Amino acid sequence: MKLSPLNQRRWRNFKANRRALWSLIIFSVLFTLSLFAEFIANDKPIVVSYRGELHMPVFKFYPETAFGGDFETEAVYRDIEVKCLIKSGGLEECWDDPEGIVEGIDAGTYGADVEGFHKGWIAWPLIPYSYDTTVDRSGAAPLAPNGQNLLGTDDTKRDVLARVIYGFRLSIMFTLIVTTLASVVGIAAGALQGYFGGWVDLIFQRVIEIWGAVPSLYIIIIMFAILGRGFWLLVFLMVLFGWMALVGVVRAEFLRARNLEYVRAAKALGVSNTVIMFRHMLPNAMVATVTMLPFIVTGTISTLAGLDFLGFGLPSSSPSLGEMTLQAKQNLQAPWLAFTAFFTFAAMLSLLVFIFEGVRDAFDPRKTFS
Repeated sequence: MKLSPLNQRRWRNFKANRRALWSLIIFSVLFTLSLFAEFIANDKPIVVSYRGELHMPVFKFYPETAFGGDFETEAVYRDIEVKCLIKSGGLEECWDDPEGIVEGIDAGTYGADVEGFHKGWIAWPLIPYSYDTTVDRSGAAPLAPNGQNLLGTDDTKRDVLARVIYGFRLSIMFTLIVTTLASVVGIAAGALQGYFGGWVDLIFQRVIEIWGAVPSLYIIIIMFAILGRGFWLLVFLMVLFGWMALVGVVRAEFLRARNLEYVRAAKALGVSNTVIMFRHMLPNAMVATVTMLPFIVTGTISTLAGLDFLGFGLPSSSPSLGEMTLQAKQNLQAPWLAFTAFFTFAAMLSLLVFIFEGVRDAFDPRKTFS
């Protein structure tokens, strides 16, 4: 799809800001990788070859009986017996000496002369732990970084690097959903106030003043106490109290523009109010709106981290960067937790701010870069 001349100029302006462009590239790569977190960090194999058939445990539930075992529960692929069953094609001898058989298979000296032998294989992710996997290492948690756990473990022996990958994805997805919904509501409310003015503006302003005085943290705590902690409940509550951030900016732009000549001409030609507001006036208000977006995005991430830190954020089973910060506070003898949380937040927020800085300059008609 070919861009319009205006959007082509905006794209050129954005590319001229090298810091914003490289931030967008780095952030896009990191976010894209996090979308495939299950293929990067997981305690389940990506692909299992058993008796000539391919299975994908990362997508589908397979009981142990599917690989010649005895239990109907999900196969624990890290167990030496399950590995033996998969690699040998379900030999009964795996229950007697699984480690010896697996070593023989890996060395290529076992199975050639054994009746019923079918050599299988297991393709593991780069990090063989999910965000909730307990690491099998000796010692008291949290465990320091080593070759097995590059960023160490937390106080329940969960791999920190895996939790960072999943937590990064969760934080960005949560922020995108909340920011999008809150921006839509806020822009619509501000546009209505600024365009119609009068009683509409007056009533909206009084509602915003009253609603803005409601202590949002207390409401979130009360709602969680009644309904329990949940992802979509937190999204709803964040949007409920976050939509007012853009109202004032959009309202001011519409109040300024509603008496300009092009708006009066559109009204004289019989153009509907909706078309005038969102097709003609809103693009001119986008510079001020985009300027506020970095504060909304970073504020949403910080609020989520703060709620998780206090224990009133996402469910405790979720991979939370805020919960990692709390663990860093409670385990001062494990500095890798604090360093990981700090650098993760610093990198994530810095990249987002630089990107939106470039977007703001791209939408500003007063700025033209060569």
